[in-house]
Amino acid sequence: MNSIEIRSTILGMGISVPSRILTNFDLEKIIDTSDEWITERTGIKERRILEDGENISKHAIKASFEALKEANITPEEINLIICATLTPDYLIPSLSVLIQDGIGARNAGAFDLSATCSGFIYGLAVADQFIKNNPDWKILLVGAEALSRKTNWKDRSICVLLGDGAGAVIIGKSSEPQRGILDFVIGADGSYWELLTLKGGGSCFAPFDERLPKEEYYIKMQGKEVFKIATRMMEKIALELLKRNNLTSKDIKLLVPHQANLRIIEYLRERLGLPKEKVYINIQKYGNTSAASIPLALYEANKEGNLEKGDLVLLIAFGGGFTFGGTLLRW
Repeated sequence: MNSIEIRSTILGMGISVPSRILTNFDLEKIIDTSDEWITERTGIKERRILEDGENISKHAIKASFEALKEANITPEEINLIICATLTPDYLIPSLSVLIQDGIGARNAGAFDLSATCSGFIYGLAVADQFIKNNPDWKILLVGAEALSRKTNWKDRSICVLLGDGAGAVIIGKSSEPQRGILDFVIGADGSYWELLTLKGGGSCFAPFDERLPKEEYYIKMQGKEVFKIATRMMEKIALELLKRNNLTSKDIKLLVPHQANLRIIEYLRERLGLPKEKVYINIQKYGNTSAASIPLALYEANKEGNLEKGDLVLLIAFGGGFTFGGTLLRW
């Protein structure tokens, strides 16, 4: 088979989220906010939060096992593990290596990928290229985040948004050339980097450096400015993917956007002229889970019967850095 004809596809999916639920009413007790204020501005009603002593690797491994089962393959058949995350258990070893050990994928290489909320889209693009060059490979792609561990619970501008969770997919060669990943866009604009940061833990400052305020060891965001850039870039990515594939938004069966903020999602939906039933939203249950956001949403969209064979699906993400990306695939 000529490499041009090779198309990668999702063979199986799995998710896992912590059992602890943190509602807006719970947040009312610790910061100056309200369920009404949070819901109106974000669309979030609750989020999943790791318990003390619980690590995100646990959920990454659980999601991976489910994806393997659905794909009907064994851990030994996995050739590569890619984990999109900005909150691994440790800096060394990588989260992907913990997953490799946890599922017993003894024949797999493993690496983490850091592209914030766009990480899963970046991971799909990387996996797609590996499959095109190694058609017999099976790749485990995981998006996993423990954002609660990087959250300042006194900062209501950010703590109401974030949650924890993991989603996993198995990527392999499609048995039907017309199905699978059709196209993708990835990009970045580092000129806006200061609008969304997590400085503590980087190599510019030693651990607990007195020059760095303790607030910098948590995620910080200038929300209004990020909103403007996010809406503009997500629309641009979507239109670019549609245009270069000779499609219009009417051809899309389902849009699965990064679940960052309901207002951002609604803006994108309106700009694309999509009816509400063509946009999958689960932000109300999980909040913003960064790289885990799209696999969580795609999994639930499929389980709820929103996808059928042959449907065109558009995945769109935007995250700190800034990074952005989109994937067009046929289910």
